[in-house]
Amino acid sequence: MMQNTILYSKEDRAKGATSDLANWKRRTSRDPETRMRVVLRGAPCRQFMMQRVLTVRLARLFTLNKFAPRIGPAVANMSTLLIQQPQYSWLKELDLHEDNAETDVIETSPVQVPAPKRGEIVRQIGDALRGKIKALGSLVSLEMGKIYVEGVGEVQEYVDVCDYAVGLSRMIGGPILPSERPGHALIEQWNPLGLVGIITAFNFPVAVYGWNNALALICGNVCLWSESLFSHVFMSPCVHVIVAEVLEKNNLPGAICSMTCGGADIGAAMAGDERVGLLSFTGSTHVGKQVAMTVQERFVFEDADLSLVVPSAVFASVGTAGQRCTTTRRLILHESVHDEVVAKLTKAYKQIRMGDPWDPNTLYGPLHTKQAVEQYLSAIDQAKQQGGTLICGGKVVERPGNYVEPTIITGLPHDAPIVHTETFVPILYVLKFKTEEEAFAWNNEVKQGLSSSIFTRDMGRVFRWLGPKGSDCGIVNVNIPTSGAEIGGAFGGEKHTGGGRESGSDSWKQYMRRSTCTINYSKDLPLAQGIKFE
Repeated sequence: MMQNTILYSKEDRAKGATSDLANWKRRTSRDPETRMRVVLRGAPCRQFMMQRVLTVRLARLFTLNKFAPRIGPAVANMSTLLIQQPQYSWLKELDLHEDNAETDVIETSPVQVPAPKRGEIVRQIGDALRGKIKALGSLVSLEMGKIYVEGVGEVQEYVDVCDYAVGLSRMIGGPILPSERPGHALIEQWNPLGLVGIITAFNFPVAVYGWNNALALICGNVCLWSESLFSHVFMSPCVHVIVAEVLEKNNLPGAICSMTCGGADIGAAMAGDERVGLLSFTGSTHVGKQVAMTVQERFVFEDADLSLVVPSAVFASVGTAGQRCTTTRRLILHESVHDEVVAKLTKAYKQIRMGDPWDPNTLYGPLHTKQAVEQYLSAIDQAKQQGGTLICGGKVVERPGNYVEPTIITGLPHDAPIVHTETFVPILYVLKFKTEEEAFAWNNEVKQGLSSSIFTRDMGRVFRWLGPKGSDCGIVNVNIPTSGAEIGGAFGGEKHTGGGRESGSDSWKQYMRRSTCTINYSKDLPLAQGIKFE
């Protein structure tokens, strides 16, 4: 499964995105005996299903008409609840309980909330997350498999976006433009879209929702979050409950930020509903014209500082067990440094500490599912068949869990099918190039374009890389890894990766609609372009 982000507007969906999203299939189901079973007080986990959310057009309003989850009986045998096991006692810090109280239908009138007040509420959401960041980080590690420090870091990213959104809530607005007509004012007005749909994937269960949720809220929207039913049995509902509690403390219905657990039917319904003003989708290559598929690339020239190259490449290719959307898949080395870099990488790979994601000494955890292990083995077989040489790794680790060895493969042609195929596993394809033109062309020859990076000391090459004939990716780095983006910049890709942006910069504009307004405050009626109509 490959993650990437694309933002669909209502117009996009009318042109065909809806039918593509209708094919949405989640591939993260787990064996029944290993499925984590627990339910939430006041917000069911396994049985949580949104029936309908009706919104009205908003102009600086939070508005929610009806919200009706359907509650089924608790299915967990009390003796199997993880929350009763001593090693998972910290789950109680997140207000997880054994019972599953029913939720009544919420019906409210529209409530006016000025933008700075919305920012204050988002600040409180960030503080609530910050107060439980260790427990939430542990929960991310428990469910997704990434190491504990990465789990905490993901929650911190949501917190950081909240802090960013607080300041933004006092800055949203359009310019006053000069009018060519005397006695007229020309302004730009930004208004909320209404309902923002957010569909997230398994590998970043907190951060991706946070990017969308914090900005959507300060822009005056309501949110409907869809996560796979079997992908995050704990994580998503816990975050949902934390956000809802903050809203309720501010005398707003918690259902302003609603959540549904489901599968293809939920995704298709959200995509096809015209009341959804914006749909942010993060998911697999099988959804929406392969818009979510990315192949990340990194170039190392002969003048690169290898003391930066090796640790950057190791982190970007092995971090989160190769399951980030910005994970480095292709390492393209100049022929003069190829052998040296491969040798250093191989040595570093063999020293990576694999183990329990909760162990603070662990750097590398398991894959998310058994299906990912099968994809890992299949990709290695294809790489060998297409001329690749296995330098290190390539095996499934004999231990409980979905552990595989981080793998390096060399000798493949740049246009080998497997090199252009995203497998979302820790396999690094190392290619050898001769000229700058060749390297840049290889970067841009794939249909995907999320993140790229170049290592060089040549400032002329740096600006060629950043320019119109350089990288065509949405994220273009110099002397840093492809992964680990800051929240202040807009996050998103180009080509089949999609043209949407989330998080920083002016991404907030995608959560609002723009109006150009002309006000005549004079007693005359001059027409634009000097037209006389008398």
